[in-house]
Amino acid sequence: MQRIRLRYTKRGRLRFTSHRDFQRAFERALRRAEVPMAYSAGFTPHPKVSYANAAPTGTGSEAEYLEIALTTARDPEKLRVLLDESLPTGLDIVDAVEARTSGLADRLTASVWELRLAGVESAEAERAVAAFNAAEAVEVQRMTKNGLRTFDARPAVVQLETQSETADRPTDQPCAILRLVVRHVTPAVRPDDVLSGLRAVADLAPPVPAAVTRLAQGLFDEETGTVTDPLAPDREAATAPTEAETAAAATAPA
Repeated sequence: MQRIRLRYTKRGRLRFTSHRDFQRAFERALRRAEVPMAYSAGFTPHPKVSYANAAPTGTGSEAEYLEIALTTARDPEKLRVLLDESLPTGLDIVDAVEARTSGLADRLTASVWELRLAGVESAEAERAVAAFNAAEAVEVQRMTKNGLRTFDARPAVVQLETQSETADRPTDQPCAILRLVVRHVTPAVRPDDVLSGLRAVADLAPPVPAAVTRLAQGLFDEETGTVTDPLAPDREAATAPTEAETAAAATAPA
């Protein structure tokens, strides 16, 4: 059985699709592309697809991940192209590797987010970010299935800073841009929790909902302060010589 790991995006209007919507669209794409899927056992077999840490509905993403199991080996890049052609524009398959290591979900320990706050001046955003970073604790509330929950959002935030405004804004209205790096902890701290925290510590309240996009997710490198590519170990394993090749090279005549 071959396992393929895929990175996909949620762009434009498709950021409003729920995870269940994407599951349905992806399973249709698997059928259209005639992918030789492995299926689970039991009375209601379903294709073996493992989804990892999906972004909340309403947020865009450049870095969503899943893994599929195949009964027949396929070239990962050719499979990526077929699946990408079978999905609507905005749900794009942008990377594919053969799974050669274990624990993809274990390598998704942090995310990088971009928060675009239309109608907010950069100076106002900088003041709020400074207050958030200086706080020892930032308590926020979120409604859960068990009722209203209060928790501290500050420990999960590794980095929060303002970014320079770009020239691609459709109007002359101000738009502050924040870059957020957050660890995946329990309870999960989401971008909207950080926005609630900014409101709590600095009374920052954007006049319209923030446009939120996940730029990356993977292991957080403590030394460099970056989030690394979770598919890199599989690429490295694909290019590394096998034990048989290493033994053959060692015994080959000089």
